[in-house]
This record gives sequence, C-alpha cells and structure tokens, in this order.
Amino acid sequence: MSELISEFDDGLLKLTLNRPEKRNALNPSLMRGLRDELLVAEKRRDVKVVVLTGAGGAFCSGGDLKAKAAFEAGASRKPAEENKGDAPRSPPAVEDVIEGSRRNFESPRLLHDMTKPTIAMIRGAAAGAGLNLAGACDLRIASENSRYLMPFVDVGLSGDHGGAYFWTRILGTAKARELYFLNPDLSARQALEYGMVHRVVPDEQLEDATMEVVDRIRHGFTAAYYYAKKVLNAAENRTLPEVLDMEAMFTALSGKASKRAMASNKEVKR
Repeated sequence: MSELISEFDDGLLKLTLNRPEKRNALNPSLMRGLRDELLVAEKRRDVKVVVLTGAGGAFCSGGDLKAKAAFEAGASRKPAEENKGDAPRSPPAVEDVIEGSRRNFESPRLLHDMTKPTIAMIRGAAAGAGLNLAGACDLRIASENSRYLMPFVDVGLSGDHGGAYFWTRILGTAKARELYFLNPDLSARQALEYGMVHRVVPDEQLEDATMEVVDRIRHGFTAAYYYAKKVLNAAENRTLPEVLDMEAMFTALSGKASKRAMASNKEVKR
C-alpha cells in the first residue's frame, strides 16, 4: 500500500497522506515521496491547483518519532537478520542527520513557493509537522471535527517543517509563540478565531467545500493565479516600492496572458 496517494483530474492534483493506522504520521519515506511529488507538480503545466489531505480520520499527527529515532540510531539501515557476521553499524553522524532532515523538509517550501495555489483539506488532527504542512499551504479548509496542536516542546523538540516561518507570518509573533510554547489544544472553531484556517464546515461537507474552491481556481485565469502568488510571496520580505514594481510588471503580464487564453477559448467554442 502506497504511503502517498497521488490523483490527478482536470487540473487538480490531490495528494493524500496514507498511513491511517499511524494517523498519517510522517516517516522519512513519506516525506521523501511528498517532496518528490511536489517537485514534479511544480513543473507540470497541466497542474493548476494542489490539494493536500490525509486518509482516514486524521490530516497528519506530525512526525513519526519511532521512525525518527530508528534513523538517528542507524537501526533503519539494515534488518538485524541481514547483519549477521557484519561489524556493528555506528549511528549516522549528526551532520548526516541534519542534511537528511533538511532534504525531507523541502515539502513545506514547495507548497509555499510553487506558483500554483495549494490547499490543505483538514479532517481530524493536524499536529506538529502536520500542522506546519497545512500552514505552508495557501488556503486551509477544515471540518468541524478537526483539532490543532503544536506539541514539539512537550517532546523535547524545537519544531520543524517551517512552522516558525509560516505561523509567525499568519498569526503574528505573539500568537505564534503562544502556539509553540503553550501548545493549546484548539478546536476547529478556535483555530478559525486564531486565523489558522479559512473555513470550517461540517465533516460531511468538507470534500464539497474544498472542491468549490478548487473549481474556482482551476477554471479561472491560470496566469492571474500564477502571478498573484508570486507577488504575494515576494510581499512577505520585499519593500513597498519593490512590490509596486512587481505588481506593475505582473499585472501587464497576467493581463496579456489572460487575453490570449480568452481568445483561445473563443476559438475552441466556434
């Protein structure tokens, strides 16, 4: 059974974290698979919007701490029965652990930086690294049964998957620090009040509510979304004059591309 289900239909790429027995906890292979799918999605012209979700009753419960500990101890390199007669393997150097983790943490950067809108469809728990993956997406649509936690410090970790970057910008530094330091157990409605999610709907309406947003995007002007996301990302770190210059350029480029698309559609309909 694949740990990541990838489905494409009419401009929509839906990626489903598929470890329901582990509440979709992220292990190294799942992180690599998600990263690789997003790398390909960024280059595909036919992908117009990406939806990230989880199988079963959870979005993502965070990192798989057992898998993480096994990797850091070197236990995941070779099964014990294959090691008979071999010298004991030493744990990987901390530099190797850091380098491997950094590669696996590319998924939130890709969700944020790719020029296609990304949507987190959240059902059940979104915790730790899972919550940070949701924070990397442009939009977050949640079911009423969803819950939000940031338990890194409670297990002796400082946090990963870009959460410090995303939540500081989404919530402001005060709320982000409260989230990290106090780990409040937030319901969907509380997360909406925080500003963590954009919409909360009954669980049975989650798919339909998400598809309404998907349809708006994939049937809209692709160039407009492309350039809007580029300038919104730039606005996080650029000065006002720089953003105004980019808006002037991108408005001209998106307008020209959209006119070509409209003309092409008229030709097709004739």
